[in-house]
Order: sequence, then C-alpha cells, then structure tokens
Amino acid sequence: MGSAFLCAALGIVPTVRHADYLASWLDVLREDNRAIFRAASQASKAADWLLARYAETQDEGREAA
Repeated sequence: MGSAFLCAALGIVPTVRHADYLASWLDVLREDNRAIFRAASQASKAADWLLARYAETQDEGREAA
C-alpha cells in the first residue's frame, strides 16, 4: 500500500501486480475486516515521512547548486 501511495505522489506508473500479495490481503481481511484501515493509515504515515525526506534532499540539492 505504501508503494502505491508513493507512486501516486511521485507520478510513477506502477506496472507490477502480484496475485499472491493480493491473496494474502484477502486472508487477512477474512480474519479482520478493519485491518485494511490500520494498514492504510500506517502506509500513509510511512509514505508521508519518506516524501518529506525526499523533499529535504531536493531542497538541499537546490541550495548546493
């Protein structure tokens, strides 16, 4: 999920779809139908953190130039 958030934010078109990965999510959701919301929240926080670090490196690169 985090990779999907990052791809969307950075304009990267994802090309890989893994059936086994999706199947594992279906197993999780059968056990806990709220798991997707917790996972999405955590993935969003991780993506936000990574994007903030990325923005910092972009700013540092402009200052050095």
